[in-house]
Amino acid sequence: MDAAEQAPPWRHIVVLLGAGLATGAGQIILVSLTAGNSIDITESIWFSAGRLPALRTLGSALLSVIVVGMGASLGREGAPKQAGAVIANGLSDRACFSDEQRRLLVACGAGAGMAAAYGVPLGGALFALEVLRGMLALRLVLPALLTSVVATVTSWLVLPNAPTYELPHFDGSFANLVLAVLIGPIAGLVSVLFVRVIALADRYRPKSRRRLVAPILVLGLLGLVSIPFPQLLGNGKDIAQLAFADQIPFALLLALLLLKPAATVLCLGSGVPGGLFTPSLALGALLGGVLGHAYSSLWPEMQPALAAVVGAGAVLAATTQGPISAVVLIMELTGRDRSFVAPLLLAVIIATLVSRIIEPRSIYDARLTDDQIAQRQRLREPPRR
Repeated sequence: MDAAEQAPPWRHIVVLLGAGLATGAGQIILVSLTAGNSIDITESIWFSAGRLPALRTLGSALLSVIVVGMGASLGREGAPKQAGAVIANGLSDRACFSDEQRRLLVACGAGAGMAAAYGVPLGGALFALEVLRGMLALRLVLPALLTSVVATVTSWLVLPNAPTYELPHFDGSFANLVLAVLIGPIAGLVSVLFVRVIALADRYRPKSRRRLVAPILVLGLLGLVSIPFPQLLGNGKDIAQLAFADQIPFALLLALLLLKPAATVLCLGSGVPGGLFTPSLALGALLGGVLGHAYSSLWPEMQPALAAVVGAGAVLAATTQGPISAVVLIMELTGRDRSFVAPLLLAVIIATLVSRIIEPRSIYDARLTDDQIAQRQRLREPPRR
């Protein structure tokens, strides 16, 4: 974000227009590749036994690396997840695995990519099982843990072994628990809205020649808006860090709370490939920061920084429908002690319950129809091989 703040206005527009052109040209090339199955990992696991078109999926991952690096407002975990899933699918072909074994291995591969990208071995394993595979069972835990640990340790040979976010010290008090109870239901409702808007954007992705025009227009607009709001560029990691440190003025918090998810939805809807993990976490951090500031004016003991952390975990849990993995991921990403765990757990439980009652889909299966959701529920507990 420092680089974006120092860049001249023309560079914001030129670079983002370049990202739009790369997206449009890349999408036209990718759709020309024959693909019998979807490249969406969740859909592939449930309805194609994890079979993915390797060339098209890896091409989408490479395109994601390029355009997210150029400033598209999407997450960077999409590419390593796709790469891990493709590798797992190829190994399953060689080993002649059953459909159930393939589903597990592809989910583990995607979770390993997630673990390597963020340095979260336990969180990556739980994400693979709870969010992608849709079930936590003892017979699935060891493969998921093994793949995530190997991927994370390998990544640490090159990437720094350090927490992604730095947090201040939080005081334990009754006010923190009250804060969690207040944030939880709001985070759940915001998550439902976010998932449904994501589903709508995905449903109306551009077709035919509009694949070239739409991302140029959307990313060009993002470049223009990013001149006064450079925080909109990238996956939102810097926004979350500033919110966790309570270093964003209240007025800017409100503006970013509207603009950041709008930028993410527009990028996704225009056909830009990328992840939704960090954008969801950033949305929760912004929401928690706004609520924390609002509540602290009435109750000075409440800490806006803690509210940002609790909001990030609550929205992440509700949008992924993975409360256990969300809590573990927040703890691994921050590397902090347990001072915020109780309010985090309380907010995660409430937010997940509220969102699940209203909307059973997550950001990763938002595109599924009601019939597919029902079919997935029938497949959730497959017979043992």
